[in-house]
Amino acid sequence: MILYPAIDLKDGQCVRLVRGEMSAATVFNDDPAAQGRAFEAAGCAWLHLVDLNGAFAGEPVNGAAVEAILGAITIPAQLGGGIRDMATIEMWLAKGLRRAILGTVAVRSPELVREAAKTFPGRVAVGIDARDGMVAVEGWAETTDIAALDLARKFEDVGVAAIIYTDIDRDGAMQGPNVEATAALANAVSIPVIASGGVSSMEDLRALKACGAPLNGAISGRALYDGRIDAAEAAMLLREHA
Repeated sequence: MILYPAIDLKDGQCVRLVRGEMSAATVFNDDPAAQGRAFEAAGCAWLHLVDLNGAFAGEPVNGAAVEAILGAITIPAQLGGGIRDMATIEMWLAKGLRRAILGTVAVRSPELVREAAKTFPGRVAVGIDARDGMVAVEGWAETTDIAALDLARKFEDVGVAAIIYTDIDRDGAMQGPNVEATAALANAVSIPVIASGGVSSMEDLRALKACGAPLNGAISGRALYDGRIDAAEAAMLLREHA
């Protein structure tokens, strides 16, 4: 498994939200590039970037911060938030992003996901953010009547590189991930699944690793910033064979 440290960007700074509420943002670093370098120095093999303003605006907002991070690291990074068309996907991949994450657009325009995955093999992921098992979109501001598993199954055979599954009610709340729902999704589809939301301790990482599903990795944010999880130790734990 891979540890994906999260760098959530709001107004050019590294922040963490609680359950996706923009008004509940805590600033952890005002130098995103330095934060990216720190995670790489700790032995992390990937970064998970989110343009929070972009998720609400529907277009890139923290582009300068993302570019600064990409210029400061040598490890691959994936980015979600405000990526809603082929031009934006192509732009980010050309700037050195390894993987573009499509969230809201996966619900609104699933054909775009298919086209992008075909055009850029292995470089397009789908972000499925769920509240009580139902998909939420537009920066989590709107909950749909689409079940997370049903959405995931739509992209089974189109070449999607990964699904980032986030339980919104756990995100930033330090209450532990929804291991059961994440494992159920990973066992139900052939696409690699990355766990997100609520990972707040080494025990959480061990639980995900031992969940009985072939998870690709786990995303953690707040716990890495406040010291509950040591990035180097966590990256090593997940790299080890069970």
